[in-house]
Amino acid sequence: MNKDYILFAFNNLRSRKLRSWLTMLGIFIGIAAVVALIGLGEGLRTAVLSQFGFLGSDVLTVQASGIQFAGPPGQAVSTPLSDDLTDKIERIRGVDAAINRHIESGAIEFNDRQHVGIVTSLPEQNKRKVFERMVNLKAAEGRLLDDSDDRKVVLGHDYSADDIFGKEVAVGNTVLIKGEAFEVAGILEKKGSFIFDHSAFLNEDALLDLFGNRKTVDAIAVKAKETNDVLRVKEEVEQLLRKERDVKKGEENFIVESPQSTLDSLNSTLFAVQLFVSVIAAISLLVGGIGIMNTMYTSVVERTREIGVMKSVGARNSSVFILFFFESGLLGAVGGAIGIVIGLILAYGFAALGRAVLGTELIQAQVSVFLIVGSLLFSFMLGTLSGILPAFQAARMQPVDALRERA
Repeated sequence: MNKDYILFAFNNLRSRKLRSWLTMLGIFIGIAAVVALIGLGEGLRTAVLSQFGFLGSDVLTVQASGIQFAGPPGQAVSTPLSDDLTDKIERIRGVDAAINRHIESGAIEFNDRQHVGIVTSLPEQNKRKVFERMVNLKAAEGRLLDDSDDRKVVLGHDYSADDIFGKEVAVGNTVLIKGEAFEVAGILEKKGSFIFDHSAFLNEDALLDLFGNRKTVDAIAVKAKETNDVLRVKEEVEQLLRKERDVKKGEENFIVESPQSTLDSLNSTLFAVQLFVSVIAAISLLVGGIGIMNTMYTSVVERTREIGVMKSVGARNSSVFILFFFESGLLGAVGGAIGIVIGLILAYGFAALGRAVLGTELIQAQVSVFLIVGSLLFSFMLGTLSGILPAFQAARMQPVDALRERA
């Protein structure tokens, strides 16, 4: 029986193609906006999560703040961090280790091609193993650096692909960094982080010899002994830096942050954006629902005589109600399905365009099955709810009165 209702409703909508398409316009614009924006937002959130996923929740990053131009973190700031801060930070109760980070950008050459990449330092002696555990540093090929590796380098995983230099870099090859030759000791495991996968790692002394010795650092990695102690450690590090850099609370020229705080801030921002988009989409869906209701009311008026004939041959009120109820639900469902398809095209299309224009893999789209099914069910429910009153009006018609109407 339900199959007959659906087929009858489908044939009625097909007989009024233009009106049906115009009625569904508001529905699929709203659904498309929801699917596209939530898909892009989830893709961005997942991509950023991957950038910080290699760091544990017990790690803090200290950076100087101020005027920041494009380039590695900590550069071009007005008051950089001094390299003696690490010893002072390590004396704070609950700190397991504090490690200086030198981060430079430089030309890396191989196979007669140049690539401007990130060159970063690895700590030496007893802090090396601590740092390797902190960021889960492992070699996919070759090995990690030792203290004696003065002219060797470990490369991020992306350098093993042939799209950077036109040829894969392998262990034992020689690359030029800032014009100086370094032998590749190892290739790191892929982390999904643009920062690590595109970095070249040198021992700290080798990096300082290459780029120039200085008494400042670009960042300080701080590892807490206990995860539960991170907030307290963060507050005490901030207090120490205010004292050392002679600034008051609220006037800090530095940043102390954890991956979790960064992710929480990102999630809050994305939620606000998605909420705003959802409100706009809800307005469009409301307009679409009113359009369905208006179309169904018009359909009831136009098909008054048809309703009278149906009732005169024995159709019950419930049958007439279900017929119009199915028809309005079908309008919503078809509009929702079209909206989902458009939303998927927009989400993955804009993501691909962003990757092509910006040259980064960070821009992704991620549309879950839950979002697709939820959008389809919501559009069907919106259609059925919008059709209740018109369907109820059709069901209440008296056969004699309906048959008196002009065809």
